[in-house]
Amino acid sequence: MSFEYFVGGRYLRSKHKHAFISFITFLSMAGVTVGVMALIIVIAVMSGAESYFTSQILGVESHIIIRRHGGTIADYKEVIRKVKAEPGVQSAAPFVYSQVMLRSSSGISGAVLRGIDPQSGGSPIKGYDKKALVEKIRPQVASDSGVLPPGIILGKELALSIGASEGEIIYLISPKGMMSPIGHMPTMKRFEVTGIFESGFYEYDASLAFIHLDTAQQLLKIGDSVSGIGVRVDDIYRADAISKTILGDLGFPYWTMDWMQMNRNFFSALKLEKKAMFVILTLIIMVAAFNIASTLIMMVMGKTKDIAILKAMGATERSIWKIFVFKGTVIGSIGTMTGVVLGMLGCVVLKYYKFIELPGDVYYFTSLPVQLEFLDVFFIVSAAMAICFISTLYPAYKASKLDPVEALRYG
Repeated sequence: MSFEYFVGGRYLRSKHKHAFISFITFLSMAGVTVGVMALIIVIAVMSGAESYFTSQILGVESHIIIRRHGGTIADYKEVIRKVKAEPGVQSAAPFVYSQVMLRSSSGISGAVLRGIDPQSGGSPIKGYDKKALVEKIRPQVASDSGVLPPGIILGKELALSIGASEGEIIYLISPKGMMSPIGHMPTMKRFEVTGIFESGFYEYDASLAFIHLDTAQQLLKIGDSVSGIGVRVDDIYRADAISKTILGDLGFPYWTMDWMQMNRNFFSALKLEKKAMFVILTLIIMVAAFNIASTLIMMVMGKTKDIAILKAMGATERSIWKIFVFKGTVIGSIGTMTGVVLGMLGCVVLKYYKFIELPGDVYYFTSLPVQLEFLDVFFIVSAAMAICFISTLYPAYKASKLDPVEALRYG
């Protein structure tokens, strides 16, 4: 062990004459610990929320959508064949999209209609696998008891707003109607509510209604064409690159958009909030760093004679500087490591015991989502250690510049 670290270690282990300095040292460690622990827990919750929202959104939306400028896609089967050949593409499925009105015996509401092909499995609905989709989203079929109306799956909030329940008959009113002697007449068709889904997003639950692709094409009078194609990929974080590749192969008049572009504002707000929380909670560590600086300054004042004797014995300015930087860094390191341990422990408790409950009608989730990421912990530890190190520089510099003759004379 070098001379500087030996003396610095003795200073850390020695009993101070003034208990006040020891108390401030303890407060410095506690401050760093609280700051690091709070940062780890809050950033883990923010990361968990981002991951939760991503999974919820992708439970309803496709990873990439393909549309055509100026109208519907007539040759969608050929386009799907080309898209499926692209590396990284998991599936591709057509969809029809339109705004309609839904009317039940007790209410009426606007809705966003999506016609999907349940056989493709490319347009998932949370809580329904491919087999359930084939069963629930059926076209109009004949049975022994008569003609069964086509099936429709409604969002939970949409079903509540029109007072519809599973098994009930509702009417879908489409703007694509026909001209009559009294003017334009919208198309009206009977549907049976065969399912109700809950995505966890109010916007989706309050507006989306899913029916069979063939039924949607008939309602909107678009023949054998679709509004767009939904693509799902193996790696959701490569969706933007795959989207550009698909667009390059298809060319004009097609255009593509990935899930990150579709929800750019939402995820940008989440990232901004995460950065803001990092900056705000880092201030706690900075306050603790000021305490470390105060501790070292008071120690320099109390150890004036010791510093003078060390210099008289041949210690250089750099050696004195190292002694006090070492002590301050050790104080910060102990606080940081303790904060990391407590922060990780807090994340585990929040993740598995879920003792903090949130009202589901106000928040998107009923318990705090926690996702601890190594990179976040690395940045937090690096920031805390850097702040603690910087706080030691001025006191260590003043100690190293102390004149031994003046210190012995007036100390």
